[in-house]
Amino acid sequence: MLRGIANSATHVFTFLLARSQHCKPLLTLSSLWKNIKDASFLQHYSYTTDIKSKVENKRTVENLYRLAVDIKKIRRLKEWVLFQDAAYVKETANTLREMGADKTAIANILERCPEAILRTPAEINSQRDLWQSVCQNEKQLVKLIEQFPESFFTVEHHENQKSNVQFFQELGLKNNIISRFFTSAPDIFYKPVEKNKHIVETLQRMYLNLGGSNANMKIWLLKLLSQNPFILLNSSTAVQENLEFLQKKDFADSEVLQLLSRLKGFIFNLSPNTMQRSMFFSKDVFKCSDQELKELVLKCPALLYNSVPVLEERLKGLLKEGISVDQIKETPMVLELTTQIVQYRIKKLAALGYNIKNGNLENLNGTKRDFEATYCRIQAKRERPMFNPVAPLD
Repeated sequence: MLRGIANSATHVFTFLLARSQHCKPLLTLSSLWKNIKDASFLQHYSYTTDIKSKVENKRTVENLYRLAVDIKKIRRLKEWVLFQDAAYVKETANTLREMGADKTAIANILERCPEAILRTPAEINSQRDLWQSVCQNEKQLVKLIEQFPESFFTVEHHENQKSNVQFFQELGLKNNIISRFFTSAPDIFYKPVEKNKHIVETLQRMYLNLGGSNANMKIWLLKLLSQNPFILLNSSTAVQENLEFLQKKDFADSEVLQLLSRLKGFIFNLSPNTMQRSMFFSKDVFKCSDQELKELVLKCPALLYNSVPVLEERLKGLLKEGISVDQIKETPMVLELTTQIVQYRIKKLAALGYNIKNGNLENLNGTKRDFEATYCRIQAKRERPMFNPVAPLD
């Protein structure tokens, strides 16, 4: 199939679709054409999903059977693996066993990511050393591999991964945070380290321009990255555009910085158009001025972050419970909660005789722990006797 790529655009798209089923990240069309011109591309992708003229590798199948791997599952999901001439079933299993993985864990890993057996022992050992450098011990490493085998066995970007780990460590991120990045946001390691450095520098410059201090910048940056590593997948242009949008809406620099911190940087996942639509919807619902809208957004950043369909659904859910628009405007933070959470909390408070229609919506707000504390306080108040029978009479 690889020979056909160079001759037919149809084959290119077939290749993209097939490769999306593997552990490797999906290539962009532009990068694919660039690599096609490079002879090393054909050598790098030495195996293929074109299995019409092939038969299963008998030794591979037998070795997987001995490991109690569900062959039927592999045939159903990633049959192409079984047709490769070169496979390292025993070697991969031995490496996992050396790390402390038991028989069940090894079988689970190979069933979820059978292409692991196509990685050479040298590639797997290099990944093992890299991941071990940010894990507490091999027990934790095995647990991560079992949960996220695709991330571990994506070895094509090893040098980029290595450089980015070093960069994050030098930046001050703790190893447990970096190991979490490996599993929750692996794509940030696949990019050249220079691109991540550029985004970090953009964030640092933005923080200082908004009035942040040099003394607090490192703490702010590390907290932001820990909460939302996906910031690093954005371009510096997108970051700047979102920042300029807020400034054009007359948010003061300190207010913009407040929004960035409260939204944990997720604002950079948006676009000026989506934010504009959400703000226009809120202004129309609450019948407020631009200044009032700005104050509402500062109280409840969800009005900026959530899309119009999400805001509309949550608003309808509140109105259905008999809550008025004026009540919501007074306590907009209630829109940060999903409709299901709001319904559950209203029902729980109603069991205590608390009527949310006439009560304070603040009692619905907060985290699960916050609400439980509020619930206990209202419950204690309801159960308290009307008078103290042992108190002295005046």
